[in-house]
Amino acid sequence: MKNIICYLFLLISLTQLLGCKDHSIPKPRGYFRITLPEKSYHKTFAETFNFSIPDYTTFYRKKAKEKDDFYEVSFPKNGAKIYLSYFDVNNNLPILIEEAHKWAFKHSIRADAIEQKEYVNNTNKTYGLVYTIEGNAASPMQFYLTDSTKHFLRGALYFHNVPNQDSLQPVINFITKDIVELIETTHWNE
Repeated sequence: MKNIICYLFLLISLTQLLGCKDHSIPKPRGYFRITLPEKSYHKTFAETFNFSIPDYTTFYRKKAKEKDDFYEVSFPKNGAKIYLSYFDVNNNLPILIEEAHKWAFKHSIRADAIEQKEYVNNTNKTYGLVYTIEGNAASPMQFYLTDSTKHFLRGALYFHNVPNQDSLQPVINFITKDIVELIETTHWNE
């Protein structure tokens, strides 16, 4: 009986000594701190339209075809670009609108939701639709603008990395305000 009590005491002592160690727990994944610049805008001019863009972006034209123009608004510090496509309207407005709709809804496979918001500015004679794409889709925001007689402009925001809404959301919110400014200040050059 004495041996059994000694063995039990020894067993309990060993388990206490071996079992009292701190177990390391992996830390949750962290993300880099994102510093965002102060908002300030300047007017930029293209051949057929003009609008305001942030001072921390670059705007340039990429000529593709004779009548179709492609532009980019680059956010170099955030790894993002707004790709803009300009088309002349020649009895093809329903086709252009349908194409813009298809491009936005190509992201429905990865999107959690796609919200559509109509845009109307009678002063500038600018009308359109803004698509907010939630979830881990490649493009979190797209839009089109038109005067419904001559001009059609389609835009899409893309990031140059794997879409992860959790880490990109602060930048998406920041750039969304810039896109709203771009949309609200768009004027057509006659």
